[in-house]
Amino acid sequence: MSRAVVLLSGGLDSSTTLGIAAKEYEELCALTFIYGQKHEKEIESAKKIASHYCVEEHKILNIPLSKIGRSSLLKNGEKIPEHQGENIGESIPSTYVPARNMIMLSYALCYAESIGADAVYIGATARDYSGYPDCRPEFFHAFEEMAEEGTERGLEGSPVKIKYPLIHMTKGDIVKKAHEIGVPLRWTWSCYKGEKKACGECDSCKLRLKGFEEAGIEDPIDYVEKDP
Repeated sequence: MSRAVVLLSGGLDSSTTLGIAAKEYEELCALTFIYGQKHEKEIESAKKIASHYCVEEHKILNIPLSKIGRSSLLKNGEKIPEHQGENIGESIPSTYVPARNMIMLSYALCYAESIGADAVYIGATARDYSGYPDCRPEFFHAFEEMAEEGTERGLEGSPVKIKYPLIHMTKGDIVKKAHEIGVPLRWTWSCYKGEKKACGECDSCKLRLKGFEEAGIEDPIDYVEKDP
């Protein structure tokens, strides 16, 4: 029976990636990380999404990057930026968490090789993104080469595949794909803040709202109402 591991944050991109993986593999396992982020609201979203797709095993791991890393997403970090508008993606933002994707992919690779999974999925996109260097195709190509050289399966000629199906999609494309395959978008959480409603002002909210607007689909989550 075919099996894959999916990195699941509970956001739009990773949830859509899980939905895609569910079409391609018979059994799914998911990894979600508590890495020292300022809030953990997306963890509850990840649990709901994993349950919806009946994943075989959903592991939630604690890797306290806030003790060694610097980012406005992490506890004790600076304030999360807002109102960047058209400047999103022009430079590496303060929300970049050093080596986060590298670390999470390494965990997923370890897990996949240990349980006999053939692939690891990650919901990264290089089109509408926030300027993170570890969301580019070049990074994933390099990680694939490392996985081939540094694992038992790689040396035996059957490396665990690293899959990033959203890499060339815009946020609008991702919303359309999620809608097409029935991803429960009402349970996803993208906001960098952990309030009851999404702020609508952080980079992640801006990109999400842009995607729904481009797709012509109404975003099912609630946003903080702004004064006119």
